[in-house]
Amino acid sequence: MRTWELRARLLLPRPRPEVFAFFADARNLEALTPAFLRFRIVTPQPIEMKPGARIDYRLRVHGFPLRWTTEITAWEPPHRFVDDQLRGPYRLWVHEHTFEEAAGGGTFVNDRVRYRPPFGRFANWLVVERDVRSIFGYRTRALLERFGGREEDVEPVRIGVVAD
Repeated sequence: MRTWELRARLLLPRPRPEVFAFFADARNLEALTPAFLRFRIVTPQPIEMKPGARIDYRLRVHGFPLRWTTEITAWEPPHRFVDDQLRGPYRLWVHEHTFEEAAGGGTFVNDRVRYRPPFGRFANWLVVERDVRSIFGYRTRALLERFGGREEDVEPVRIGVVAD
């Protein structure tokens, strides 16, 4: 089965502990998600982020209501964490977040998402890849607005096939 991988990277002019702390608070997911998805967390807050923590969401994709559950499978503050979809629209969704101190100051935020869309490559070609790019574009703009930063410190989102 075909698996796609998204990679995104941006530099934020803030120290790694501050940037990681923002990501460690699940409530901030709503600020990083476009309003048209009507995303909301339904797990009672606050959520203690650690391996095994589960977060339930509700959202709408192209008007269809969805439930999504992720589990934190790796938690290594302030360096990285991984969330895996347990329930949701994808056959596979594994999102690795890493945070690197930049030599000149600031923090590189790296995203690596491996996913398998429902209905395979046709759905990916028709709508999924475009949607994922749009969502990560929004997320990048929200992070730049929140932490400062410059568009020229953002690497373009790359998506490609990594396995068949």
